[in-house]
Amino acid sequence: MIYSLDKLNEMAEGDEEFINSVIAVFLDEVPTDLELLEQAIEKKDYGNVYQLAHKIKPNVDLLGMEQTRANALEIETLGKTEGSGDAIDKLFPLLKNDIHQVVSELKKDFNL
Repeated sequence: MIYSLDKLNEMAEGDEEFINSVIAVFLDEVPTDLELLEQAIEKKDYGNVYQLAHKIKPNVDLLGMEQTRANALEIETLGKTEGSGDAIDKLFPLLKNDIHQVVSELKKDFNL
């Protein structure tokens, strides 16, 4: 399993509705943010690369996706530097793959 609900369960304190709403927001927002991030990378729009990676980071962190969070943080940091496209190009497929995998798992696990 690529994600863990430990942090979310701790925050929710047993509130299933809260957990379901966080999962719904993740499924609604993160794939869109990922697409926008991919477009920003293609356009070498590093300001948007930074902002979108920054926006994705806490969402994957809530789901205990440590490696994915680390990749988002690295892309965010690289987004501050012009000419870091090659490094971003190497990291983005890892981020994209992890997010697509967790979206699929969440939909299956939560019957969405």
